Amino acid sequence: MHANAGVISFISNLFSDEVSAEEIDTPSQNMALLQAPLSPMGAIEEKVDELVIVDDAALVSEVVMPGEGKTSSDDQISIYVVRSGDTLPAIAKMFGVTVNTIRWANDINGNTIKVGQTLVILPIDGVQHVVKKGDTLQSIAKQHKGDLEEIMQYNNLAKDAKLVVGDIVTVPDGEIAATPTPTKKPSSGGSKSPSYAGYYMRPIVGGIKSQGIHGKNGVDLVSHHGANILASAAGEVIIARSAGYNGGYGLYVVVKHSNGTQTLYAHMSSVNVSVGQKVSQGDVVGKMGNTGKSTGTHLHFEIRGAKNPF
Repeated sequence: MHANAGVISFISNLFSDEVSAEEIDTPSQNMALLQAPLSPMGAIEEKVDELVIVDDAALVSEVVMPGEGKTSSDDQISIYVVRSGDTLPAIAKMFGVTVNTIRWANDINGNTIKVGQTLVILPIDGVQHVVKKGDTLQSIAKQHKGDLEEIMQYNNLAKDAKLVVGDIVTVPDGEIAATPTPTKKPSSGGSKSPSYAGYYMRPIVGGIKSQGIHGKNGVDLVSHHGANILASAAGEVIIARSAGYNGGYGLYVVVKHSNGTQTLYAHMSSVNVSVGQKVSQGDVVGKMGNTGKSTGTHLHFEIRGAKNPF
């Protein structure tokens, strides 16, 4: 009876309005407490305040200081807050992408950016396509001049993947076509382009011309695979792409010259120069190949800002 009385007394005290929390025995320190299983999303949930929402997508908040360079992983979108003195070309160089890649991702016309502006930076050159009704991987590749295999590989999609309206598909090395204007399109290397007689040398030794002026004032010159490609004039290398589809150019080099023009050498099998390197006329800038949008071994050679004499 004494034991039963103690139990009754404990229960009575437990439900009494006068009992305090301190009067209820706490579990022994040696007793394991039950815990809810840790959610696999726990780590993400704890970091919610560090995420930034851009176009309804959660991006890792990353403020990169000028000169620090890209710190995100190779497949991760970054954001960059514009600081005093920044320019689009400088930011593009910092992240290893083209100026157009930044323009297209942020709907920027021209080169105007403002201090404090937040820029979305894709991890590779290209564009992000928001899926619309009727889109397929094939139609997206065609629209943005991308490579279907690269799109499938980068987005981990099968060729017959069913796309959902609103999904975002990254197109490596893709382009956004310029809005057509009613102005008359100037002819490539037309009469209004200056002619610098004797300034440019033929960029290959021997070989033949397989196609005349096309594209952006370019010609196609054919020789054997691995043939030397020579700098047509002295200048500074401003682009040297040793990998990728690059909008169809494949491996290519662009050299800036003192007369304000540029020469472009495309479809290379290898690139022998790097950005910022000074080259003399006749220096080997790469080897002839068949990379990018090419139907056979040849050099696609462009002169931008002057007549192409070849």
